[in-house]
Amino acid sequence: MSQTSTERLRDYLAQLPPQSQALLMREFERSLERGEDVTVANFVLGQLRQIVRKTDEPAPARAEEPARVVFRPLEPYLVDHGGAVRPGQIRRGSLPQIWQWLCREGAPEQAQAFEASLSSSRNSAEVAHATRLMQSAVAEAIRNVTAVTPGVDNHRILVRIGPQTVIDDLRSVGAVLSHRDVLEALAGKLPSNIGAFGDGQVNSVIGSLNVPSLQTATVLPFALGLVIERLASAWQIIRIAVRMAASDDELKVAATPFGVAVTMALHDLGHEVAELRGRIKRGQFQDFSERLKIVHDGLRGVRTELDLRNDSNWGRQVAAIRVSVSDALKSEIESVPGRVRRLLRQRPDKDITPTMKVDPAEVEEVEALIGFVAVCRTFASELAINEVTLRTYSDLQQYVEKSTEALVQSLRGGDSRVKAFRQMQMDAAIRFCEVLYGRDYAATMSRAAENALVAVERKASRAS
Repeated sequence: MSQTSTERLRDYLAQLPPQSQALLMREFERSLERGEDVTVANFVLGQLRQIVRKTDEPAPARAEEPARVVFRPLEPYLVDHGGAVRPGQIRRGSLPQIWQWLCREGAPEQAQAFEASLSSSRNSAEVAHATRLMQSAVAEAIRNVTAVTPGVDNHRILVRIGPQTVIDDLRSVGAVLSHRDVLEALAGKLPSNIGAFGDGQVNSVIGSLNVPSLQTATVLPFALGLVIERLASAWQIIRIAVRMAASDDELKVAATPFGVAVTMALHDLGHEVAELRGRIKRGQFQDFSERLKIVHDGLRGVRTELDLRNDSNWGRQVAAIRVSVSDALKSEIESVPGRVRRLLRQRPDKDITPTMKVDPAEVEEVEALIGFVAVCRTFASELAINEVTLRTYSDLQQYVEKSTEALVQSLRGGDSRVKAFRQMQMDAAIRFCEVLYGRDYAATMSRAAENALVAVERKASRAS
Protein backbone atom coordinates (compact mmCIF):
# COMPACT_ATOMS: atom_id res chain seq x y z
CA MET A 1 0.00 0.00 0.00
CA SER A 2 1.38 3.44 -0.92
CA GLN A 3 2.32 6.03 1.70
CA THR A 4 -0.65 8.20 0.74
CA SER A 5 -3.09 5.28 1.00
CA THR A 6 -1.64 4.30 4.37
CA GLU A 7 -2.06 7.83 5.69
CA ARG A 8 -5.66 7.95 4.50
CA LEU A 9 -6.36 4.65 6.23
CA ARG A 10 -4.75 5.88 9.46
CA ASP A 11 -6.77 9.11 9.34
CA TYR A 12 -9.97 7.15 8.84
CA LEU A 13 -9.23 4.70 11.66
CA ALA A 14 -8.17 7.52 14.00
CA GLN A 15 -11.53 9.28 13.70
CA LEU A 16 -13.49 6.18 14.69
CA PRO A 17 -14.90 6.01 18.25
CA PRO A 18 -12.91 3.79 20.65
CA GLN A 19 -15.72 1.22 20.65
CA SER A 20 -15.53 0.90 16.85
CA GLN A 21 -11.74 0.63 16.96
CA ALA A 22 -11.98 -2.13 19.55
CA LEU A 23 -14.61 -3.97 17.49
CA LEU A 24 -12.48 -3.74 14.34
CA MET A 25 -9.44 -5.05 16.20
CA ARG A 26 -11.38 -8.01 17.52
CA GLU A 27 -12.85 -8.88 14.10
CA PHE A 28 -9.46 -8.75 12.38
CA GLU A 29 -7.96 -10.89 15.17
CA ARG A 30 -10.66 -13.48 14.61
CA SER A 31 -9.90 -13.35 10.90
CA LEU A 32 -6.26 -14.10 11.71
CA GLU A 33 -7.27 -16.99 13.94
CA ARG A 34 -9.32 -18.45 11.07
CA GLY A 35 -6.44 -17.90 8.62
CA GLU A 36 -8.43 -15.48 6.45
CA ASP A 37 -7.05 -12.29 4.85
CA VAL A 38 -3.82 -12.59 6.83
CA THR A 39 -1.95 -9.84 4.99
CA VAL A 40 -4.77 -7.29 5.21
CA ALA A 41 -5.64 -8.19 8.81
CA ASN A 42 -2.02 -7.85 9.99
CA PHE A 43 -1.63 -4.48 8.25
CA VAL A 44 -4.87 -2.94 9.58
CA LEU A 45 -4.26 -4.34 13.06
CA GLY A 46 -0.82 -2.73 13.08
CA GLN A 47 -2.30 0.65 12.19
CA LEU A 48 -5.07 0.31 14.79
CA ARG A 49 -2.67 -0.64 17.55
CA GLN A 50 -0.44 2.33 16.79
CA ILE A 51 -3.46 4.64 16.97
CA VAL A 52 -4.67 3.12 20.26
CA ARG A 53 -1.22 3.51 21.80
CA LYS A 54 -0.86 6.98 20.24
CA THR A 55 2.65 6.24 19.01
CA ASP A 56 4.25 5.91 15.59
CA GLU A 57 6.50 3.08 16.67
CA PRO A 58 5.74 -0.21 14.92
CA ALA A 59 3.60 -2.48 17.06
CA PRO A 60 5.08 -5.83 17.99
CA ALA A 61 3.50 -8.90 16.42
CA ARG A 62 0.34 -10.04 18.16
CA ALA A 63 0.35 -7.03 20.51
CA GLU A 64 -2.98 -8.10 21.94
CA GLU A 65 -1.51 -11.35 23.19
CA PRO A 66 -0.89 -9.93 26.70
CA ALA A 67 -4.60 -9.19 27.04
CA ARG A 68 -5.47 -12.71 25.91
CA VAL A 69 -3.13 -14.21 28.49
CA VAL A 70 -4.41 -12.06 31.35
CA PHE A 71 -8.08 -12.53 30.45
CA ARG A 72 -7.87 -16.28 29.72
CA PRO A 73 -9.69 -17.24 32.98
CA LEU A 74 -12.69 -15.26 31.66
CA GLU A 75 -13.24 -17.53 28.64
CA PRO A 76 -15.98 -19.74 30.21
CA TYR A 77 -18.07 -16.62 30.90
CA LEU A 78 -17.64 -14.63 27.66
CA VAL A 79 -20.47 -14.00 25.21
CA ASP A 80 -19.97 -12.53 21.75
CA HIS A 81 -23.13 -10.41 21.52
CA GLY A 82 -23.22 -6.89 22.88
CA GLY A 83 -26.77 -6.96 24.24
CA ALA A 84 -28.08 -7.60 27.72
CA VAL A 85 -26.23 -10.32 29.62
CA ARG A 86 -27.35 -12.34 32.60
CA PRO A 87 -25.46 -12.64 35.88
CA GLY A 88 -22.37 -14.76 35.29
CA GLN A 89 -21.69 -13.50 31.77
CA ILE A 90 -19.21 -10.94 30.37
CA ARG A 91 -19.32 -9.30 26.94
CA ARG A 92 -16.22 -10.16 24.94
CA GLY A 93 -16.39 -6.77 23.24
CA SER A 94 -15.75 -5.02 26.57
CA LEU A 95 -12.30 -6.54 27.07
CA PRO A 96 -10.33 -4.36 24.59
CA GLN A 97 -11.60 -1.18 26.27
CA ILE A 98 -10.81 -2.54 29.72
CA TRP A 99 -7.30 -3.48 28.60
CA GLN A 100 -6.76 -0.05 27.09
CA TRP A 101 -7.80 1.54 30.39
CA LEU A 102 -5.43 -0.72 32.30
CA CYS A 103 -2.53 0.23 30.03
CA ARG A 104 -3.46 3.91 30.16
CA GLU A 105 -4.57 4.50 33.75
CA GLY A 106 -5.52 1.40 35.72
CA ALA A 107 -2.17 -0.38 35.98
CA PRO A 108 0.15 1.06 33.31
CA GLU A 109 3.44 0.14 34.98
CA GLN A 110 2.35 -3.43 35.64
CA ALA A 111 1.01 -3.75 32.09
CA GLN A 112 4.30 -2.55 30.60
CA ALA A 113 6.28 -4.90 32.85
CA PHE A 114 4.01 -7.79 31.92
CA GLU A 115 4.33 -7.16 28.18
CA ALA A 116 8.10 -6.97 28.55
CA SER A 117 8.10 -10.23 30.50
CA LEU A 118 6.03 -11.98 27.81
CA SER A 119 8.30 -10.81 25.02
CA SER A 120 11.54 -11.72 26.81
CA SER A 121 10.71 -14.85 28.76
CA ARG A 122 10.64 -18.34 27.22
CA ASN A 123 10.09 -20.14 30.51
CA SER A 124 6.48 -21.21 31.06
CA ALA A 125 6.84 -21.00 34.84
CA GLU A 126 8.07 -17.41 34.60
CA VAL A 127 5.21 -16.51 32.26
CA ALA A 128 2.69 -18.12 34.63
CA HIS A 129 4.16 -16.17 37.56
CA ALA A 130 4.08 -12.89 35.63
CA THR A 131 0.49 -13.62 34.56
CA ARG A 132 -0.57 -14.17 38.17
CA LEU A 133 1.02 -10.90 39.22
CA MET A 134 -0.69 -9.04 36.38
CA GLN A 135 -4.09 -10.59 37.14
CA SER A 136 -3.73 -9.56 40.79
CA ALA A 137 -2.84 -6.03 39.67
CA VAL A 138 -5.89 -5.95 37.38
CA ALA A 139 -8.20 -7.14 40.17
CA GLU A 140 -6.79 -4.53 42.56
CA ALA A 141 -7.10 -1.72 40.01
CA ILE A 142 -10.73 -2.67 39.38
CA ARG A 143 -11.47 -2.80 43.12
CA ASN A 144 -9.97 0.66 43.56
CA VAL A 145 -11.92 2.25 40.73
CA THR A 146 -15.27 0.61 41.56
CA ALA A 147 -15.12 0.91 45.35
CA VAL A 148 -17.48 3.37 47.01
CA THR A 149 -15.21 5.71 48.97
CA PRO A 150 -16.55 8.73 50.87
CA GLY A 151 -15.34 11.97 49.31
CA VAL A 152 -13.98 10.26 46.18
CA ASP A 153 -15.79 10.62 42.83
CA ASN A 154 -14.89 7.65 40.66
CA HIS A 155 -17.58 8.47 38.09
CA ARG A 156 -15.21 10.51 35.91
CA ILE A 157 -12.72 7.65 35.77
CA LEU A 158 -15.42 5.09 34.99
CA VAL A 159 -16.89 7.07 32.08
CA ARG A 160 -13.42 7.25 30.54
CA ILE A 161 -13.25 3.47 30.53
CA GLY A 162 -16.36 3.06 28.40
CA PRO A 163 -20.18 2.98 28.37
CA GLN A 164 -22.26 1.48 31.17
CA THR A 165 -22.10 -2.01 29.67
CA VAL A 166 -18.30 -1.94 29.86
CA ILE A 167 -18.41 -0.63 33.44
CA ASP A 168 -20.75 -3.47 34.40
CA ASP A 169 -18.40 -5.97 32.77
CA LEU A 170 -15.44 -4.34 34.53
CA ARG A 171 -16.86 -5.37 37.90
CA SER A 172 -17.42 -8.91 36.63
CA VAL A 173 -13.86 -9.12 35.30
CA GLY A 174 -12.57 -8.07 38.72
CA ALA A 175 -14.74 -10.67 40.48
CA VAL A 176 -13.52 -13.54 38.30
CA LEU A 177 -9.83 -12.61 38.44
CA SER A 178 -10.03 -12.11 42.22
CA HIS A 179 -11.45 -15.62 42.63
CA ARG A 180 -9.68 -17.35 39.78
CA ASP A 181 -8.30 -20.20 41.91
CA VAL A 182 -11.55 -21.18 43.60
CA LEU A 183 -13.49 -21.02 40.30
CA GLU A 184 -10.89 -23.15 38.53
CA ALA A 185 -11.01 -25.63 41.40
CA LEU A 186 -14.80 -25.85 41.01
CA ALA A 187 -14.48 -26.40 37.26
CA GLY A 188 -12.09 -29.27 37.97
CA LYS A 189 -14.55 -30.94 40.36
CA LEU A 190 -17.58 -30.75 38.05
CA PRO A 191 -18.25 -33.55 35.52
CA SER A 192 -17.70 -32.54 31.89
CA ASN A 193 -21.31 -33.47 31.09
CA ILE A 194 -24.30 -33.74 33.43
CA GLY A 195 -27.10 -35.65 31.74
CA ALA A 196 -30.06 -36.26 34.02
CA PHE A 197 -29.72 -33.69 36.77
CA GLY A 198 -31.37 -35.82 39.43
CA ASP A 199 -31.15 -35.74 43.21
CA GLY A 200 -27.75 -37.40 43.35
CA GLN A 201 -26.16 -35.01 40.88
CA VAL A 202 -27.83 -31.98 42.50
CA ASN A 203 -26.45 -32.96 45.91
CA SER A 204 -23.00 -33.54 44.44
CA VAL A 205 -22.92 -30.13 42.75
CA ILE A 206 -24.17 -28.41 45.92
CA GLY A 207 -21.33 -30.09 47.79
CA SER A 208 -18.84 -28.65 45.28
CA LEU A 209 -20.42 -25.20 45.71
CA ASN A 210 -20.14 -25.39 49.50
CA VAL A 211 -17.22 -22.96 49.63
CA PRO A 212 -17.84 -19.60 51.34
CA SER A 213 -15.98 -17.57 48.70
CA LEU A 214 -18.13 -19.13 45.96
CA GLN A 215 -21.40 -18.17 47.63
CA THR A 216 -20.95 -14.40 47.62
CA ALA A 217 -23.34 -12.35 45.50
CA THR A 218 -20.61 -11.39 43.00
CA VAL A 219 -19.03 -14.84 42.52
CA LEU A 220 -21.99 -17.25 42.81
CA PRO A 221 -23.40 -16.43 39.32
CA PHE A 222 -20.05 -17.39 37.75
CA ALA A 223 -19.95 -20.62 39.75
CA LEU A 224 -23.49 -21.45 38.64
CA GLY A 225 -22.54 -20.52 35.08
CA LEU A 226 -19.90 -23.28 35.14
CA VAL A 227 -22.62 -25.73 36.16
CA ILE A 228 -24.99 -24.53 33.41
CA GLU A 229 -22.33 -25.15 30.75
CA ARG A 230 -22.29 -28.81 31.73
CA LEU A 231 -26.05 -29.38 31.98
CA ALA A 232 -27.95 -31.08 29.19
CA SER A 233 -30.77 -28.57 29.78
CA ALA A 234 -29.80 -25.15 31.14
CA TRP A 235 -33.15 -24.58 32.90
CA GLN A 236 -32.35 -27.45 35.32
CA ILE A 237 -30.04 -25.11 37.25
CA ILE A 238 -33.14 -23.99 39.18
CA ARG A 239 -33.13 -27.37 40.96
CA ILE A 240 -30.13 -26.17 42.95
CA ALA A 241 -32.07 -23.11 44.08
CA VAL A 242 -35.12 -25.20 45.02
CA ARG A 243 -32.96 -27.65 46.97
CA MET A 244 -31.13 -24.88 48.84
CA ALA A 245 -34.45 -23.24 49.76
CA ALA A 246 -35.94 -26.63 50.75
CA SER A 247 -39.12 -25.45 49.04
CA ASP A 248 -40.58 -24.80 45.58
CA ASP A 249 -42.28 -21.62 46.82
CA GLU A 250 -40.79 -18.84 44.73
CA LEU A 251 -40.70 -16.42 47.67
CA LYS A 252 -38.57 -18.80 49.70
CA VAL A 253 -36.36 -19.56 46.70
CA ALA A 254 -35.88 -15.86 45.94
CA ALA A 255 -34.92 -15.20 49.56
CA THR A 256 -31.77 -17.36 49.24
CA PRO A 257 -28.58 -16.30 47.43
CA PHE A 258 -29.21 -19.19 45.04
CA GLY A 259 -32.36 -17.49 43.75
CA VAL A 260 -30.07 -15.96 41.12
CA ALA A 261 -30.13 -19.39 39.45
CA VAL A 262 -33.78 -18.82 38.49
CA THR A 263 -32.95 -15.38 37.11
CA MET A 264 -30.17 -16.93 35.02
CA ALA A 265 -32.40 -19.73 33.74
CA LEU A 266 -35.17 -17.32 32.71
CA HIS A 267 -32.67 -15.02 30.96
CA ASP A 268 -31.25 -17.94 28.97
CA LEU A 269 -34.77 -19.07 28.11
CA GLY A 270 -35.65 -15.57 26.90
CA HIS A 271 -32.47 -15.54 24.80
CA GLU A 272 -33.47 -18.87 23.23
CA VAL A 273 -36.87 -17.42 22.33
CA ALA A 274 -35.23 -14.36 20.75
CA GLU A 275 -33.00 -16.66 18.68
CA LEU A 276 -36.04 -18.70 17.71
CA ARG A 277 -37.98 -15.61 16.59
CA GLY A 278 -35.01 -14.49 14.50
CA ARG A 279 -34.76 -17.85 12.77
CA ILE A 280 -38.50 -17.85 12.05
CA LYS A 281 -38.26 -14.40 10.44
CA ARG A 282 -35.32 -15.56 8.31
CA GLY A 283 -37.12 -18.76 7.31
CA GLN A 284 -34.43 -20.97 8.85
CA PHE A 285 -36.09 -24.21 9.96
CA GLN A 286 -33.17 -26.66 9.67
CA ASP A 287 -32.78 -27.43 13.39
CA PHE A 288 -36.04 -25.82 14.41
CA SER A 289 -37.40 -28.90 16.18
CA GLU A 290 -34.43 -29.06 18.56
CA ARG A 291 -34.60 -25.35 19.34
CA LEU A 292 -38.34 -25.38 19.92
CA LYS A 293 -37.93 -28.39 22.20
CA ILE A 294 -35.41 -26.43 24.31
CA VAL A 295 -37.93 -23.61 24.77
CA HIS A 296 -40.82 -26.01 25.40
CA ASP A 297 -38.92 -28.11 27.95
CA GLY A 298 -37.56 -24.99 29.67
CA LEU A 299 -41.00 -23.43 30.10
CA ARG A 300 -42.54 -26.68 31.28
CA GLY A 301 -39.62 -27.34 33.63
CA VAL A 302 -39.74 -23.91 35.27
CA ARG A 303 -43.53 -24.07 35.67
CA THR A 304 -43.30 -27.59 37.11
CA GLU A 305 -40.36 -27.14 39.47
CA LEU A 306 -41.41 -23.74 40.85
CA ASP A 307 -44.66 -22.62 42.43
CA LEU A 308 -44.90 -19.30 40.59
CA ARG A 309 -47.33 -16.48 41.28
CA ASN A 310 -48.85 -14.71 38.32
CA ASP A 311 -48.10 -11.25 39.73
CA SER A 312 -44.48 -11.90 40.74
CA ASN A 313 -41.43 -10.84 38.71
CA TRP A 314 -40.59 -14.41 37.77
CA GLY A 315 -44.23 -15.22 37.03
CA ARG A 316 -44.54 -12.20 34.72
CA GLN A 317 -41.25 -13.14 33.05
CA VAL A 318 -42.45 -16.65 32.28
CA ALA A 319 -45.77 -15.29 30.99
CA ALA A 320 -43.94 -12.80 28.76
CA ILE A 321 -41.74 -15.57 27.33
CA ARG A 322 -44.80 -17.69 26.54
CA VAL A 323 -46.55 -14.74 24.86
CA SER A 324 -43.43 -13.89 22.85
CA VAL A 325 -42.95 -17.38 21.46
CA SER A 326 -46.70 -17.85 20.96
CA ASP A 327 -47.02 -14.65 18.93
CA ALA A 328 -44.03 -15.53 16.75
CA LEU A 329 -45.32 -19.04 16.06
CA LYS A 330 -48.98 -18.10 15.51
CA SER A 331 -48.29 -15.52 12.81
CA GLU A 332 -46.08 -17.94 10.90
CA ILE A 333 -48.41 -20.91 11.35
CA GLU A 334 -51.41 -18.97 10.05
CA SER A 335 -49.51 -18.00 6.89
CA VAL A 336 -48.78 -21.58 5.79
CA PRO A 337 -52.18 -22.61 4.30
CA GLY A 338 -52.15 -19.56 2.01
CA ARG A 339 -48.66 -20.46 0.76
CA VAL A 340 -49.79 -24.02 0.02
CA ARG A 341 -52.93 -22.86 -1.83
CA ARG A 342 -50.88 -20.50 -3.98
CA LEU A 343 -48.80 -23.44 -5.21
CA LEU A 344 -51.47 -26.14 -5.58
CA ARG A 345 -54.65 -24.28 -6.56
CA GLN A 346 -56.33 -25.52 -9.71
CA ARG A 347 -56.04 -22.85 -12.36
CA PRO A 348 -58.24 -23.10 -15.48
CA ASP A 349 -56.34 -24.46 -18.48
CA LYS A 350 -56.80 -21.18 -20.32
CA ASP A 351 -54.86 -19.34 -17.60
CA ILE A 352 -51.80 -21.61 -17.87
CA THR A 353 -49.16 -20.64 -20.41
CA PRO A 354 -46.53 -23.03 -21.78
CA THR A 355 -43.78 -21.12 -19.93
CA MET A 356 -45.41 -21.16 -16.48
CA LYS A 357 -43.36 -22.92 -13.79
CA VAL A 358 -43.56 -23.76 -10.12
CA ASP A 359 -40.62 -22.23 -8.32
CA PRO A 360 -38.56 -25.11 -6.77
CA ALA A 361 -37.18 -22.78 -4.10
CA GLU A 362 -40.69 -21.83 -3.02
CA VAL A 363 -41.74 -25.49 -2.93
CA GLU A 364 -38.79 -26.26 -0.68
CA GLU A 365 -39.62 -23.34 1.57
CA VAL A 366 -43.29 -24.30 1.88
CA GLU A 367 -42.34 -27.92 2.55
CA ALA A 368 -40.18 -26.67 5.43
CA LEU A 369 -43.08 -24.55 6.69
CA ILE A 370 -45.41 -27.57 6.72
CA GLY A 371 -42.77 -29.42 8.72
CA PHE A 372 -42.61 -26.40 11.00
CA VAL A 373 -46.37 -26.65 11.67
CA ALA A 374 -45.99 -30.38 12.38
CA VAL A 375 -43.24 -29.66 14.91
CA CYS A 376 -45.31 -26.94 16.58
CA ARG A 377 -48.17 -29.40 16.95
CA THR A 378 -45.95 -31.58 19.13
CA PHE A 379 -45.24 -28.74 21.59
CA ALA A 380 -48.47 -26.77 21.14
CA SER A 381 -49.98 -27.09 24.61
CA GLU A 382 -47.10 -25.66 26.67
CA LEU A 383 -46.52 -22.86 24.15
CA ALA A 384 -50.15 -21.69 24.15
CA ILE A 385 -50.65 -22.39 20.43
CA ASN A 386 -52.80 -25.50 20.69
CA GLU A 387 -55.92 -24.23 18.92
CA VAL A 388 -54.27 -22.49 15.97
CA THR A 389 -51.82 -25.35 15.39
CA LEU A 390 -54.42 -28.12 15.40
CA ARG A 391 -56.77 -26.11 13.17
CA THR A 392 -54.03 -25.23 10.69
CA TYR A 393 -52.65 -28.77 10.54
CA SER A 394 -56.12 -30.18 9.92
CA ASP A 395 -56.77 -27.61 7.18
CA LEU A 396 -53.46 -28.46 5.53
CA GLN A 397 -54.21 -32.18 5.55
CA GLN A 398 -57.65 -31.71 4.01
CA TYR A 399 -56.53 -29.22 1.39
CA VAL A 400 -53.41 -31.13 0.30
CA GLU A 401 -55.33 -34.42 0.09
CA LYS A 402 -58.09 -32.91 -2.07
CA SER A 403 -55.64 -30.95 -4.22
CA THR A 404 -53.48 -34.01 -4.85
CA GLU A 405 -56.46 -36.09 -5.94
CA ALA A 406 -57.67 -33.24 -8.16
CA LEU A 407 -54.23 -32.94 -9.75
CA VAL A 408 -54.20 -36.67 -10.53
CA GLN A 409 -57.54 -36.25 -12.31
CA SER A 410 -56.26 -33.22 -14.21
CA LEU A 411 -53.25 -35.24 -15.40
CA ARG A 412 -55.62 -37.89 -16.83
CA GLY A 413 -57.69 -35.51 -18.90
CA GLY A 414 -55.69 -32.33 -19.14
CA ASP A 415 -54.50 -30.57 -22.25
CA SER A 416 -50.95 -31.52 -23.23
CA ARG A 417 -50.15 -27.81 -23.34
CA VAL A 418 -50.58 -27.51 -19.56
CA LYS A 419 -49.29 -30.98 -18.62
CA ALA A 420 -45.79 -29.76 -17.67
CA PHE A 421 -47.16 -27.22 -15.20
CA ARG A 422 -49.61 -29.74 -13.72
CA GLN A 423 -46.75 -32.20 -13.24
CA MET A 424 -44.74 -29.59 -11.35
CA GLN A 425 -47.73 -28.94 -9.11
CA MET A 426 -48.12 -32.69 -8.61
CA ASP A 427 -44.47 -33.08 -7.61
CA ALA A 428 -44.92 -30.34 -5.02
CA ALA A 429 -48.12 -31.95 -3.72
CA ILE A 430 -46.36 -35.31 -3.29
CA ARG A 431 -43.61 -33.66 -1.25
CA PHE A 432 -46.24 -32.03 0.96
CA CYS A 433 -48.06 -35.37 1.34
CA GLU A 434 -44.90 -37.00 2.63
CA VAL A 435 -44.63 -34.42 5.42
CA LEU A 436 -48.33 -34.61 6.33
CA TYR A 437 -49.11 -38.31 5.79
CA GLY A 438 -45.80 -40.14 5.53
CA ARG A 439 -43.81 -41.86 2.77
CA ASP A 440 -46.32 -44.64 2.06
CA TYR A 441 -49.14 -42.24 1.21
CA ALA A 442 -46.80 -40.05 -0.83
CA ALA A 443 -45.58 -43.11 -2.77
CA THR A 444 -49.21 -44.13 -3.46
CA MET A 445 -50.03 -40.69 -4.88
CA SER A 446 -46.82 -40.72 -6.91
CA ARG A 447 -47.83 -44.03 -8.53
CA ALA A 448 -51.32 -42.65 -9.20
CA ALA A 449 -49.76 -39.66 -10.98
CA GLU A 450 -47.51 -41.94 -13.06
CA ASN A 451 -50.47 -44.12 -14.04
CA ALA A 452 -52.46 -41.04 -15.04
CA LEU A 453 -49.63 -39.88 -17.31
CA VAL A 454 -49.30 -43.34 -18.86
CA ALA A 455 -53.03 -43.39 -19.58
CA VAL A 456 -52.80 -40.01 -21.32
CA GLU A 457 -49.86 -41.18 -23.44
CA ARG A 458 -51.73 -44.34 -24.51
CA LYS A 459 -54.79 -42.30 -25.42
CA ALA A 460 -52.62 -39.93 -27.46
CA SER A 461 -50.89 -42.80 -29.29
CA ARG A 462 -54.23 -44.43 -30.21
CA ALA A 463 -55.55 -41.12 -31.47
CA SER A 464 -52.50 -40.66 -33.72
